[in-house]
Amino acid sequence: MDAVVFDLDGVLVDSEQTWDEVRRAVVAEHGGSWRPEATRAQQGMSTPEWARYLVEELGARLTPERIAEVVVDRMAERYSGGPPVLPGAAEVVRAVGERYPVAIASSSPPVLIKAFLDATGLTGLVRVALSSEQVAAGKPAPDVYLEAAGRLGVPATACAAVEDSTNGLRSAKAAGMTVYAVPNPHFPPDPSALAEADTVLTHIRDLPTTLGIPSA
Repeated sequence: MDAVVFDLDGVLVDSEQTWDEVRRAVVAEHGGSWRPEATRAQQGMSTPEWARYLVEELGARLTPERIAEVVVDRMAERYSGGPPVLPGAAEVVRAVGERYPVAIASSSPPVLIKAFLDATGLTGLVRVALSSEQVAAGKPAPDVYLEAAGRLGVPATACAAVEDSTNGLRSAKAAGMTVYAVPNPHFPPDPSALAEADTVLTHIRDLPTTLGIPSA
C-alpha cells in the first residue's frame, strides 16, 4: 500500500443525518415527497446527481441547479460554527498522513471539504481533496477514487480507501482499492456491499493500528 484515500461524510464528519434533514426539508418546502429509499439512494451521488434526483424523482419544484444551491447553502450554514468532526478523525488522518500520502475523495461539494480541512488544520497534510463534482460520475462509479489516485501519482490498486456507505464501498472497490469499511451506525451499508470490504473496522480510531501505525 502506497497511499490512503478517505471519504468525508460519515467517515471523518458526522454529517449524513444533517444532509438527510436538509434535503428532506427542502423537498417538502418545494412540493416534493420523500421516499423511504431516497436517503440511501443519494449517498455517494455528486451534487448534480442528487439535485436531479430531488427534482426528477421526488418532485421538488425547483431546477436542479437552484435546489443544489439551496441545499449546499443550508449545509454551509450548519457548518458555520465548524463541521461536526467525528471524535478522533482528525488525529487519525494526521497519524496516517505522517506515514502515507493521503487524499479525500468525497461527494461533498468543495466548499464543505474546505471547511473540514480549515477546521482541523489538515490542509497542508491532505495532498489531494477531491469532490465528485469534479469528475464525470459520483459514487458508486469509481471516478472520484481513480482521479484521487491519479492526482496522488499512485496506482489505484496500491491505495487503501476508507468508506462507510453502500455506494462509497462499491465505488472504492470498483476502483481496485483495498477497502477499509467503517459502517455508518445511522445508515448502515447493505450487507452485500460490506461483504466486499477487505477489512471492517468498528471505529475510525482503529485504522492506524490496522495499518501498523502507532495509535492516534
